[in-house]
Amino acid sequence: MWGVNLLLAAASGWGKSYVCQATTESNLGEYDGVVLLDYKDEYRGLVKAGKAKHWIAGPVEAEQWSTDHFRQLIEQNGNVVLARHSHLSPEQWRAVCAKAISAGRRSSLSVLWVIDEAHFVAQQQAKLLDPIKGLATTGRGEGQSSIWVTQRLSELAETIIAQCTARKLGGFESDRDLSKIGGVVDYPQDLHRSGGHRVPGLPDDLHADDGGPVSVRKWTDGDIVTGSEWIYSDDSGTVRRMNSANVDMDSEHVGAPGKSIKMPE
Repeated sequence: MWGVNLLLAAASGWGKSYVCQATTESNLGEYDGVVLLDYKDEYRGLVKAGKAKHWIAGPVEAEQWSTDHFRQLIEQNGNVVLARHSHLSPEQWRAVCAKAISAGRRSSLSVLWVIDEAHFVAQQQAKLLDPIKGLATTGRGEGQSSIWVTQRLSELAETIIAQCTARKLGGFESDRDLSKIGGVVDYPQDLHRSGGHRVPGLPDDLHADDGGPVSVRKWTDGDIVTGSEWIYSDDSGTVRRMNSANVDMDSEHVGAPGKSIKMPE
């Protein structure tokens, strides 16, 4: 069984966690288990809907749990939202993720790994831990698939980006992030410059139905994102424009939106 590596990325406030949760939910039942490595504990909606077990990894799991402990957690529950306790540093969380991934790869299960805030787990400026690198490079041949979710594409390890065979990308404002996109897609990278800007040379099949050759857009109601545009592409040549407003899921999205900052008049 061959797995897939999917890169799911967009700037902060683009509705990334909603799209991630919907993508995760749609794959439940397709694998023996789905493990969501939840950096900010914002995917409890899957648990509330009875679709996954919720487990918070704190100091005990970081310091005392072995690979076998994590293997038992996955094998006994199948679908798990493994959330980071707020007391864990990014370094401790990275080690927890590595042990959990090792556990899944050593089991006989086919597992979909969803790595939220992946730039903390697979940093561009730090050495990749072997289990994390192995998931991206050889895990596919073991029936392991992965979704690497980030809002900081420029901080995600090049190894991860290069090994992703499919991409679901939203809008960005950083030129560094757009440059990363330009290295992995065959269409104009400015399609991902958020805000509905004109994109010269954009292929007809990537035009917006209501706007022509414009970059991806998002729509909000106050602080709530009601819809955002994404581009899906994969190594088979499939490319299509998507709107998250058309994405439905059974579980409630309970990730807290960021608070706005009021400006003085």
